[in-house]
Amino acid sequence: MARKSLGSIRKSLAFIAALGLAGLATGCSAGSNTQAESGPVEIRFSWWGNAGRAELTNKAIAEFEAANPNIKVKPEYGDIGGYFDKLATQVAANDAPDVITMGGAYPAEYANRGALLDLSKVNGSLDLSKLDQGALENGQVKGTQYGVSTGANALAIVVNPAVFQAAGVSLPDDSKWSWDDFARIASDITSKSPKGTYGTATVLTHDSLDAFARQRGQSLYTQEGQLGLDKGTVQAYFDYSLKLSESGAAPSASETVEKLNVSTEQTLMGMGKAGMMLTWSNSLSALSKASGAELKLLKLPGETPTPGIWLQSSQFYTISARSKHADAAAKLVSFLVNNEQAAKIIQSDRGVPSNSGMRTAIQDLLTPQGKVEAAYIDQIGKMDFAPTYIGPTGSTAVSEITARINTEVLFKRLSPDKAAEQWISESKAAIGK
Repeated sequence: MARKSLGSIRKSLAFIAALGLAGLATGCSAGSNTQAESGPVEIRFSWWGNAGRAELTNKAIAEFEAANPNIKVKPEYGDIGGYFDKLATQVAANDAPDVITMGGAYPAEYANRGALLDLSKVNGSLDLSKLDQGALENGQVKGTQYGVSTGANALAIVVNPAVFQAAGVSLPDDSKWSWDDFARIASDITSKSPKGTYGTATVLTHDSLDAFARQRGQSLYTQEGQLGLDKGTVQAYFDYSLKLSESGAAPSASETVEKLNVSTEQTLMGMGKAGMMLTWSNSLSALSKASGAELKLLKLPGETPTPGIWLQSSQFYTISARSKHADAAAKLVSFLVNNEQAAKIIQSDRGVPSNSGMRTAIQDLLTPQGKVEAAYIDQIGKMDFAPTYIGPTGSTAVSEITARINTEVLFKRLSPDKAAEQWISESKAAIGK
Protein backbone atom coordinates (compact mmCIF):
# COMPACT_ATOMS: atom_id res chain seq x y z
CA MET A 1 0.00 0.00 0.00
CA ALA A 2 1.60 3.20 -1.10
CA ARG A 3 2.01 6.14 1.19
CA LYS A 4 1.55 9.79 0.35
CA SER A 5 3.26 12.92 1.58
CA LEU A 6 1.56 15.25 4.07
CA GLY A 7 1.18 17.91 1.39
CA SER A 8 -0.40 15.50 -1.07
CA ILE A 9 -2.88 14.13 1.47
CA ARG A 10 -3.93 17.59 2.62
CA LYS A 11 -4.29 18.76 -0.96
CA SER A 12 -6.43 15.75 -1.87
CA LEU A 13 -8.63 16.13 1.20
CA ALA A 14 -9.02 19.84 0.60
CA PHE A 15 -10.20 19.14 -2.93
CA ILE A 16 -12.62 16.45 -1.76
CA ALA A 17 -14.04 18.68 0.98
CA ALA A 18 -14.53 21.48 -1.54
CA LEU A 19 -16.58 19.36 -3.88
CA GLY A 20 -19.87 19.77 -2.06
CA LEU A 21 -20.71 16.22 -3.03
CA ALA A 22 -23.33 15.47 -0.38
CA GLY A 23 -26.11 15.66 -2.92
CA LEU A 24 -24.16 14.46 -5.92
CA ALA A 25 -25.72 11.02 -6.11
CA THR A 26 -29.23 12.46 -6.15
CA GLY A 27 -28.19 14.94 -8.81
CA CYS A 28 -27.60 12.22 -11.39
CA SER A 29 -30.07 9.85 -12.96
CA ALA A 30 -29.08 6.35 -11.93
CA GLY A 31 -31.80 4.89 -14.07
CA SER A 32 -30.51 6.43 -17.28
CA ASN A 33 -26.96 5.43 -16.35
CA THR A 34 -27.78 1.76 -16.13
CA GLN A 35 -29.83 1.35 -19.32
CA ALA A 36 -28.40 -0.85 -22.06
CA GLU A 37 -26.19 1.09 -24.43
CA SER A 38 -27.70 1.42 -27.93
CA GLY A 39 -24.47 2.17 -29.78
CA PRO A 40 -20.69 2.41 -29.42
CA VAL A 41 -19.58 4.19 -26.25
CA GLU A 42 -16.24 5.22 -24.76
CA ILE A 43 -15.47 4.85 -21.08
CA ARG A 44 -12.42 6.06 -19.15
CA PHE A 45 -10.54 3.78 -16.76
CA SER A 46 -8.03 5.21 -14.28
CA TRP A 47 -5.38 3.45 -12.19
CA TRP A 48 -1.93 4.05 -10.75
CA GLY A 49 1.22 2.03 -11.19
CA ASN A 50 4.41 1.50 -13.13
CA ALA A 51 4.94 0.71 -16.82
CA GLY A 52 4.66 -3.02 -16.16
CA ARG A 53 1.17 -2.65 -14.68
CA ALA A 54 0.15 -0.41 -17.57
CA GLU A 55 1.28 -3.02 -20.09
CA LEU A 56 -0.69 -5.79 -18.37
CA THR A 57 -3.79 -3.65 -17.93
CA ASN A 58 -3.79 -2.51 -21.55
CA LYS A 59 -3.60 -6.16 -22.67
CA ALA A 60 -6.63 -6.96 -20.50
CA ILE A 61 -8.46 -3.94 -21.92
CA ALA A 62 -7.79 -5.20 -25.45
CA GLU A 63 -9.37 -8.56 -24.54
CA PHE A 64 -12.40 -6.77 -23.10
CA GLU A 65 -12.83 -4.61 -26.21
CA ALA A 66 -12.62 -7.70 -28.42
CA ALA A 67 -15.41 -9.31 -26.39
CA ASN A 68 -17.41 -6.06 -26.24
CA PRO A 69 -16.97 -4.33 -29.63
CA ASN A 70 -19.43 -1.56 -28.76
CA ILE A 71 -17.32 -0.40 -25.82
CA LYS A 72 -14.04 1.50 -26.20
CA VAL A 73 -11.89 1.92 -23.08
CA LYS A 74 -9.63 4.94 -22.71
CA PRO A 75 -6.85 4.22 -20.16
CA GLU A 76 -5.69 6.92 -17.75
CA TYR A 77 -2.82 6.06 -15.43
CA GLY A 78 0.12 7.60 -13.64
CA ASP A 79 2.35 7.41 -10.59
CA ILE A 80 0.70 7.00 -7.17
CA GLY A 81 2.28 10.28 -6.05
CA GLY A 82 -0.09 12.47 -8.07
CA TYR A 83 -2.94 10.06 -8.70
CA PHE A 84 -5.38 11.15 -5.99
CA ASP A 85 -4.63 14.84 -6.44
CA LYS A 86 -5.55 14.52 -10.12
CA LEU A 87 -8.65 12.47 -9.28
CA ALA A 88 -9.89 15.03 -6.77
CA THR A 89 -9.47 17.76 -9.38
CA GLN A 90 -11.35 15.72 -11.97
CA VAL A 91 -14.23 14.97 -9.61
CA ALA A 92 -14.47 18.63 -8.58
CA ALA A 93 -14.69 19.58 -12.27
CA ASN A 94 -17.34 16.90 -12.96
CA ASP A 95 -14.82 15.13 -15.18
CA ALA A 96 -14.20 11.90 -13.28
CA PRO A 97 -13.24 8.69 -15.12
CA ASP A 98 -16.02 6.12 -15.42
CA VAL A 99 -14.07 3.31 -13.71
CA ILE A 100 -11.84 4.60 -10.92
CA THR A 101 -9.24 2.51 -9.11
CA MET A 102 -9.01 3.37 -5.42
CA GLY A 103 -7.22 2.08 -2.34
CA GLY A 104 -7.27 2.29 1.45
CA ALA A 105 -9.98 4.54 2.88
CA TYR A 106 -10.54 6.51 -0.32
CA PRO A 107 -13.71 4.58 -1.28
CA ALA A 108 -15.32 5.75 1.96
CA GLU A 109 -14.07 9.32 1.47
CA TYR A 110 -15.68 9.55 -1.97
CA ALA A 111 -18.73 7.35 -1.32
CA ASN A 112 -19.75 9.33 1.76
CA ARG A 113 -19.81 12.46 -0.39
CA GLY A 114 -21.88 10.87 -3.13
CA ALA A 115 -19.14 10.61 -5.75
CA LEU A 116 -19.38 6.84 -6.25
CA LEU A 117 -22.15 4.72 -7.71
CA ASP A 118 -24.09 2.27 -5.54
CA LEU A 119 -23.16 -0.88 -7.44
CA SER A 120 -26.51 -2.55 -6.79
CA LYS A 121 -27.80 -0.23 -9.55
CA VAL A 122 -25.69 -2.07 -12.14
CA ASN A 123 -26.06 -5.63 -10.83
CA GLY A 124 -27.37 -6.73 -14.21
CA SER A 125 -23.92 -6.10 -15.70
CA LEU A 126 -21.73 -6.66 -12.65
CA ASP A 127 -21.47 -10.21 -11.30
CA LEU A 128 -20.07 -10.29 -7.76
CA SER A 129 -21.43 -13.73 -6.88
CA LYS A 130 -18.09 -15.53 -7.17
CA LEU A 131 -16.02 -13.17 -5.01
CA ASP A 132 -14.96 -14.20 -1.50
CA GLN A 133 -17.29 -12.84 1.16
CA GLY A 134 -14.49 -10.99 2.91
CA ALA A 135 -13.52 -9.31 -0.34
CA LEU A 136 -17.10 -8.18 -0.90
CA GLU A 137 -17.31 -6.70 2.58
CA ASN A 138 -14.05 -4.82 2.07
CA GLY A 139 -15.74 -2.83 -0.70
CA GLN A 140 -18.77 -1.86 1.34
CA VAL A 141 -19.39 1.47 3.05
CA LYS A 142 -22.15 1.39 5.67
CA GLY A 143 -23.46 -1.81 4.10
CA THR A 144 -23.60 -0.47 0.53
CA GLN A 145 -21.35 -1.94 -2.16
CA TYR A 146 -19.28 0.84 -3.72
CA GLY A 147 -16.02 -0.97 -4.48
CA VAL A 148 -15.00 -4.29 -6.05
CA SER A 149 -11.84 -5.84 -4.66
CA THR A 150 -9.08 -6.29 -7.25
CA GLY A 151 -7.43 -8.96 -5.09
CA ALA A 152 -6.37 -9.86 -1.59
CA ASN A 153 -3.32 -8.76 0.35
CA ALA A 154 -2.13 -9.18 3.93
CA LEU A 155 0.53 -7.75 6.19
CA ALA A 156 3.60 -9.93 6.41
CA ILE A 157 7.21 -9.96 7.47
CA VAL A 158 9.30 -10.22 4.32
CA VAL A 159 12.62 -11.88 5.17
CA ASN A 160 15.88 -12.22 3.27
CA PRO A 161 17.36 -15.60 4.28
CA ALA A 162 20.74 -14.63 2.76
CA VAL A 163 21.08 -11.74 5.25
CA PHE A 164 20.16 -14.06 8.13
CA GLN A 165 22.70 -16.65 6.97
CA ALA A 166 25.48 -14.09 6.54
CA ALA A 167 24.86 -12.89 10.10
CA GLY A 168 24.69 -16.42 11.47
CA VAL A 169 21.13 -15.91 12.73
CA SER A 170 18.44 -18.59 12.41
CA LEU A 171 15.08 -17.85 10.81
CA PRO A 172 12.30 -17.57 13.41
CA ASP A 173 9.36 -19.94 13.84
CA ASP A 174 6.48 -17.66 12.81
CA SER A 175 3.89 -19.91 14.44
CA LYS A 176 4.86 -18.71 17.88
CA TRP A 177 7.26 -15.73 17.80
CA SER A 178 6.57 -12.53 19.74
CA TRP A 179 7.33 -8.85 19.15
CA ASP A 180 10.11 -9.19 21.71
CA ASP A 181 11.53 -12.02 19.58
CA PHE A 182 11.33 -9.80 16.50
CA ALA A 183 13.25 -6.98 18.25
CA ARG A 184 15.89 -9.37 19.60
CA ILE A 185 16.43 -11.08 16.24
CA ALA A 186 16.60 -7.76 14.38
CA SER A 187 19.18 -6.37 16.84
CA ASP A 188 21.21 -9.56 16.52
CA ILE A 189 21.30 -9.29 12.73
CA THR A 190 22.35 -5.62 12.80
CA SER A 191 25.19 -6.28 15.25
CA LYS A 192 26.53 -9.18 13.14
CA SER A 193 26.18 -7.52 9.72
CA PRO A 194 28.25 -4.95 7.80
CA LYS A 195 27.55 -1.29 8.58
CA GLY A 196 24.43 -0.14 6.76
CA THR A 197 22.65 -3.50 6.96
CA TYR A 198 19.86 -3.75 9.54
CA GLY A 199 17.76 -6.44 11.09
CA THR A 200 14.57 -4.67 10.06
CA ALA A 201 14.24 -2.24 7.16
CA THR A 202 11.92 0.20 8.89
CA VAL A 203 10.41 1.03 12.20
CA LEU A 204 6.68 0.47 12.45
CA THR A 205 4.08 1.61 9.95
CA HIS A 206 0.53 2.86 10.28
CA ASP A 207 -0.72 -0.57 9.25
CA SER A 208 1.20 -2.23 12.08
CA LEU A 209 -0.61 0.07 14.54
CA ASP A 210 -3.82 -1.51 13.29
CA ALA A 211 -2.31 -4.98 13.89
CA PHE A 212 -1.12 -3.94 17.37
CA ALA A 213 -4.68 -2.89 18.23
CA ARG A 214 -6.25 -6.08 16.89
CA GLN A 215 -3.80 -8.25 18.83
CA ARG A 216 -5.06 -6.45 21.95
CA GLY A 217 -8.71 -7.11 21.16
CA GLN A 218 -9.21 -3.59 19.82
CA SER A 219 -9.32 -2.12 16.29
CA LEU A 220 -8.17 0.99 14.50
CA TYR A 221 -11.77 1.90 13.66
CA THR A 222 -15.14 0.62 14.84
CA GLN A 223 -18.09 -0.28 12.64
CA GLU A 224 -19.59 3.09 13.61
CA GLY A 225 -16.55 4.92 12.20
CA GLN A 226 -14.93 5.88 15.49
CA LEU A 227 -11.46 5.13 16.84
CA GLY A 228 -11.46 1.64 18.33
CA LEU A 229 -8.19 1.68 20.28
CA ASP A 230 -7.11 3.31 23.53
CA LYS A 231 -4.16 5.43 24.54
CA GLY A 232 -2.32 2.49 26.08
CA THR A 233 -2.18 0.65 22.75
CA VAL A 234 -0.98 3.73 20.87
CA GLN A 235 1.69 4.38 23.50
CA ALA A 236 2.87 0.76 23.31
CA TYR A 237 3.19 1.19 19.55
CA PHE A 238 5.37 4.30 19.89
CA ASP A 239 7.40 2.72 22.72
CA TYR A 240 8.18 -0.27 20.53
CA SER A 241 9.01 1.86 17.50
CA LEU A 242 11.50 3.87 19.57
CA LYS A 243 12.98 0.66 21.00
CA LEU A 244 13.71 -0.71 17.51
CA SER A 245 15.46 2.48 16.48
CA GLU A 246 17.43 3.02 19.72
CA SER A 247 18.67 -0.57 19.80
CA GLY A 248 19.93 -0.42 16.22
CA ALA A 249 17.49 -3.12 15.15
CA ALA A 250 16.05 -0.53 12.74
CA PRO A 251 17.70 2.50 11.11
CA SER A 252 18.16 5.77 12.99
CA ALA A 253 15.54 8.51 12.91
CA SER A 254 17.30 10.42 10.12
CA GLU A 255 17.80 7.28 8.02
CA THR A 256 14.14 6.35 8.54
CA VAL A 257 12.94 9.74 7.32
CA GLU A 258 15.17 9.47 4.24
CA LYS A 259 13.52 6.16 3.34
CA LEU A 260 9.88 7.15 3.91
CA ASN A 261 8.82 7.63 0.28
CA VAL A 262 11.49 5.88 -1.77
CA SER A 263 10.89 3.39 -4.57
CA THR A 264 10.94 -0.36 -3.99
CA GLU A 265 14.46 -0.51 -5.42
CA GLN A 266 15.68 2.09 -2.90
CA THR A 267 14.33 0.42 0.23
CA LEU A 268 16.83 -1.41 2.39
CA MET A 269 15.10 -4.69 1.60
CA GLY A 270 15.19 -3.91 -2.12
CA MET A 271 18.91 -3.15 -1.81
CA GLY A 272 19.59 -6.41 0.04
CA LYS A 273 20.50 -4.55 3.22
CA ALA A 274 17.77 -5.75 5.58
CA GLY A 275 16.94 -9.06 7.19
CA MET A 276 13.25 -8.27 7.68
CA MET A 277 10.63 -5.77 6.56
CA LEU A 278 7.03 -5.38 7.69
CA THR A 279 5.00 -4.69 4.55
CA TRP A 280 2.19 -6.03 2.37
CA SER A 281 2.44 -9.54 0.97
CA ASN A 282 2.05 -8.48 -2.66
CA SER A 283 5.33 -6.54 -2.33
CA LEU A 284 7.26 -9.83 -2.36
CA SER A 285 7.70 -10.11 -6.13
CA ALA A 286 8.91 -6.52 -6.59
CA LEU A 287 11.24 -6.72 -3.58
CA SER A 288 12.62 -10.07 -4.76
CA LYS A 289 13.30 -8.66 -8.21
CA ALA A 290 14.97 -5.55 -6.78
CA SER A 291 17.15 -7.43 -4.31
CA GLY A 292 17.96 -10.36 -6.56
CA ALA A 293 17.31 -12.62 -3.58
CA GLU A 294 14.81 -15.39 -2.86
CA LEU A 295 12.74 -13.70 -0.19
CA LYS A 296 10.17 -15.39 2.06
CA LEU A 297 6.98 -14.38 3.87
CA LEU A 298 6.41 -14.92 7.59
CA LYS A 299 3.34 -14.23 9.69
CA LEU A 300 3.46 -11.24 12.01
CA PRO A 301 4.89 -11.67 15.50
CA GLY A 302 2.42 -11.76 18.37
CA GLU A 303 -0.36 -13.52 16.48
CA THR A 304 -1.23 -15.68 19.48
CA PRO A 305 -3.55 -15.76 21.31
CA THR A 306 -5.36 -12.99 19.36
CA PRO A 307 -4.55 -12.59 15.65
CA GLY A 308 -3.90 -9.04 14.48
CA ILE A 309 -3.72 -9.90 10.80
CA TRP A 310 -6.53 -9.52 8.29
CA LEU A 311 -7.17 -9.87 4.57
CA GLN A 312 -7.05 -6.47 2.90
CA SER A 313 -8.14 -5.64 -0.62
CA SER A 314 -5.10 -4.43 -2.52
CA GLN A 315 -7.21 -1.98 -4.49
CA PHE A 316 -10.82 -1.43 -5.50
CA TYR A 317 -12.57 -0.80 -8.80
CA THR A 318 -15.29 1.84 -8.34
CA ILE A 319 -17.65 3.59 -10.74
CA SER A 320 -18.30 7.32 -10.81
CA ALA A 321 -21.77 8.33 -9.67
CA ARG A 322 -21.91 10.66 -12.66
CA SER A 323 -20.80 8.17 -15.28
CA LYS A 324 -22.95 8.46 -18.40
CA HIS A 325 -22.12 4.86 -19.24
CA ALA A 326 -22.37 3.05 -15.90
CA ASP A 327 -23.61 -0.14 -17.56
CA ALA A 328 -20.52 -0.32 -19.79
CA ALA A 329 -18.29 0.57 -16.83
CA ALA A 330 -19.85 -2.28 -14.83
CA LYS A 331 -19.18 -4.71 -17.67
CA LEU A 332 -15.49 -3.75 -17.63
CA VAL A 333 -15.23 -4.27 -13.86
CA SER A 334 -17.03 -7.60 -14.10
CA PHE A 335 -14.67 -8.70 -16.89
CA LEU A 336 -11.57 -7.76 -14.89
CA VAL A 337 -12.57 -9.84 -11.84
CA ASN A 338 -14.40 -12.76 -13.49
CA ASN A 339 -12.79 -13.44 -16.88
CA GLU A 340 -10.10 -16.12 -17.06
CA GLN A 341 -8.21 -14.44 -19.88
CA ALA A 342 -8.04 -11.18 -17.92
CA ALA A 343 -6.92 -13.07 -14.84
CA LYS A 344 -4.16 -14.83 -16.77
CA ILE A 345 -2.88 -11.46 -18.00
CA ILE A 346 -3.06 -9.52 -14.72
CA GLN A 347 -2.26 -12.51 -12.46
CA SER A 348 -1.39 -11.17 -8.95
CA ASP A 349 -0.37 -7.66 -10.01
CA ARG A 350 -3.30 -6.20 -8.07
CA GLY A 351 -3.26 -8.82 -5.34
CA VAL A 352 -4.23 -12.49 -5.29
CA PRO A 353 -7.64 -12.68 -7.07
CA SER A 354 -10.69 -12.65 -4.80
CA ASN A 355 -12.50 -15.02 -7.17
CA SER A 356 -11.48 -18.62 -6.37
CA GLY A 357 -11.97 -19.66 -9.99
CA MET A 358 -9.51 -16.99 -11.11
CA ARG A 359 -7.01 -18.12 -8.46
CA THR A 360 -7.15 -21.61 -9.93
CA ALA A 361 -6.82 -20.27 -13.48
CA ILE A 362 -3.57 -18.43 -12.77
CA GLN A 363 -1.91 -20.87 -10.37
CA ASP A 364 0.38 -22.50 -12.92
CA LEU A 365 1.32 -19.15 -14.47
CA LEU A 366 2.58 -17.50 -11.31
CA THR A 367 6.26 -16.88 -10.73
CA PRO A 368 7.82 -18.64 -7.74
CA GLN A 369 7.34 -15.40 -5.74
CA GLY A 370 3.75 -15.12 -6.94
CA LYS A 371 3.08 -18.66 -5.74
CA VAL A 372 4.53 -17.77 -2.33
CA GLU A 373 2.19 -14.76 -2.16
CA ALA A 374 -0.82 -16.88 -3.12
CA ALA A 375 0.06 -19.60 -0.60
CA TYR A 376 0.42 -16.97 2.12
CA ILE A 377 -3.02 -15.51 1.34
CA ASP A 378 -4.52 -19.02 1.41
CA GLN A 379 -2.91 -19.59 4.82
CA ILE A 380 -4.20 -16.29 6.21
CA GLY A 381 -7.65 -16.95 4.78
CA LYS A 382 -7.96 -20.06 6.98
CA MET A 383 -7.31 -18.06 10.16
CA ASP A 384 -10.07 -16.85 12.46
CA PHE A 385 -9.51 -13.12 12.59
CA ALA A 386 -11.60 -10.13 13.61
CA PRO A 387 -13.72 -8.27 11.01
CA THR A 388 -12.25 -5.32 9.16
CA TYR A 389 -14.02 -1.97 8.96
CA ILE A 390 -13.20 0.49 6.20
CA GLY A 391 -11.91 3.81 7.51
CA PRO A 392 -14.46 6.62 7.96
CA THR A 393 -14.40 9.96 6.18
CA GLY A 394 -11.18 11.75 7.13
CA SER A 395 -9.28 8.56 7.87
CA THR A 396 -6.95 9.00 4.89
CA ALA A 397 -5.23 11.67 6.98
CA VAL A 398 -4.68 9.35 9.96
CA SER A 399 -1.84 7.40 8.30
CA GLU A 400 -0.02 10.70 7.78
CA ILE A 401 -0.65 11.65 11.41
CA THR A 402 0.84 8.31 12.49
CA ALA A 403 3.97 8.71 10.36
CA ARG A 404 4.52 12.33 11.44
CA ILE A 405 4.12 11.70 15.16
CA ASN A 406 6.23 8.54 14.95
CA THR A 407 9.00 10.67 13.42
CA GLU A 408 8.74 13.08 16.35
CA VAL A 409 9.12 10.14 18.72
CA LEU A 410 12.15 8.78 16.87
CA PHE A 411 13.85 12.18 17.04
CA LYS A 412 12.86 12.32 20.73
CA ARG A 413 10.91 15.53 20.33
CA LEU A 414 7.89 13.75 21.83
CA SER A 415 7.75 11.04 24.49
CA PRO A 416 5.67 7.96 23.61
CA ASP A 417 3.18 9.04 26.30
CA LYS A 418 2.69 12.54 24.87
CA ALA A 419 2.77 11.14 21.35
CA ALA A 420 -0.13 8.83 22.14
CA GLU A 421 -2.16 11.73 23.54
CA GLN A 422 -1.46 13.82 20.44
CA TRP A 423 -2.26 10.94 18.09
CA ILE A 424 -5.64 10.34 19.74
CA SER A 425 -6.48 14.05 19.65
CA GLU A 426 -5.45 14.64 16.02
CA SER A 427 -7.00 11.41 14.75
CA LYS A 428 -10.34 12.17 16.40
CA ALA A 429 -10.26 15.61 14.82
CA ALA A 430 -9.45 14.13 11.40
CA ILE A 431 -12.45 11.78 11.40
CA GLY A 432 -14.71 14.30 13.14
CA LYS A 433 -15.46 12.10 16.15
